[in-house]
Amino acid sequence: MEARLILKDGTAFRGRAPFGGGASGEVVFTTALAGYQEILTDPSFAGQMVCMTFPEQGIYGIHPDLEEAERPWATALLCRRITGLPDHPWADSDLGGWLRRHRVGLMMDLDTRALTLHLRDRGVQPGLVWGEAQGPWAAGEAAAAALPDMAGQDLAAQVSCRDRYEVPHGEARFRVAVLDGGIKASILAQLHAAGLHLEVFPWDTPAEELTAARFGGLFLSNGPGDPAVLQGMQATVAACLGRLPIFGICLGHQLLAHALGGTTYKLPFGHRGANQPVLDLETGRVEITAQNHGFAVDEASLPPEVVVTHRHLSDDTVEGLRHRRLPIFSLQHHPEASPGPHDARHAFQRFVRMMEEHHA
Repeated sequence: MEARLILKDGTAFRGRAPFGGGASGEVVFTTALAGYQEILTDPSFAGQMVCMTFPEQGIYGIHPDLEEAERPWATALLCRRITGLPDHPWADSDLGGWLRRHRVGLMMDLDTRALTLHLRDRGVQPGLVWGEAQGPWAAGEAAAAALPDMAGQDLAAQVSCRDRYEVPHGEARFRVAVLDGGIKASILAQLHAAGLHLEVFPWDTPAEELTAARFGGLFLSNGPGDPAVLQGMQATVAACLGRLPIFGICLGHQLLAHALGGTTYKLPFGHRGANQPVLDLETGRVEITAQNHGFAVDEASLPPEVVVTHRHLSDDTVEGLRHRRLPIFSLQHHPEASPGPHDARHAFQRFVRMMEEHHA
C-alpha cells in the first residue's frame, strides 16, 4: 500500500506500508548497523517509531534469544528495504512476519537518509504512517499536527513489571533491588553475571521496600518517556539516598539527577546508536558506547556534591555522575550494549566493588 510518513511539522516522506497505515509516535533514528530486534523490543523505545539508518533490515532474521522484552515496544519500523528471506541458519522467522504477528507498524521504500537529515536539522518529532486507503493526505497532515510531543509523557508505568519477581543466583555476592522503569533483559543478564541475586520491583514501589535490610544495593533501570514528569519515582529515589549503594543507567541516571536536586532537558535529536564516543573524565579513557535517549541531565543544575564523570564527545553532554560522599554513580549510556560494543561493561563490576566497600 502506498503510504506517507507525515511529521508533525507537515513534512511528508513517501513509501509503502505493507500492513496498512495507522502507526504513530515520536519519529527517531538510530545509527546502529545491526540489532533491529533488540532495538524494537527495548522498552525505552516505547511510543516511538524507529528509523534505521542502515538501508537493509532483516538480513539475519529473528532470534528468540535477542529479545529485550516479551514484546516489541516501538510502534513502527521505518526502513529503506526489508529482507524477506533471512540468511542465517539459526533464524526463527523473518523480520516482516515477526512485525506483523506483533502488530508493529512497518514503512519501507523510505528515503531514510533524507528523513534522518530532516530530524537532525529540525529535531525529532511526532509523526504517523498514513496509508492511501485512510483518506486524503490533508487529513493525515491534520492528524499528525495533533499528535502529542514526547516531552511531558509518563511512559514508565506502561512498560514496568506489574508484580515483583526474582532472578536468583545460587552463589550471590549480594541481593540487589531493581526499580523497573522499563528494564532490558540484557541489563538483568549482566547484573546476574556479576554475581548478584536480583529482586525486580514495579515502578511505583515505595522506598521502604527497596531499602530493606536484605539488600546490598539498589539498581535504577533504563526506560522511556520524560524523566521530569516522573515525580513519584524521583521522590522514591530521593528517599533511598544514603541508605544503600545505588547504580543507575539511562532513565535511572536521570532520576538520580532529579533526586539529587538537578534537572533534565530534551535534546534536539538525542543519542541513539552503537557508536557513541564517551570520555571517562576520571581515567582519560574514551569508550565507544551504545545509547538510546532523548533527554539529558543539565550540568548547571547539579549541586556541588555531584561530580560529572563522563561526557559525550560529540556534544559535551553529561554521560555519567557520582556523589562525592555517598556510594552513588550513574551512566547515561548503556554498558550492557545489546546491540553495541562492550567497552563500558566494567560498570557492573564497579557496582559490585562499591557494595563490597560499603558493606566491608
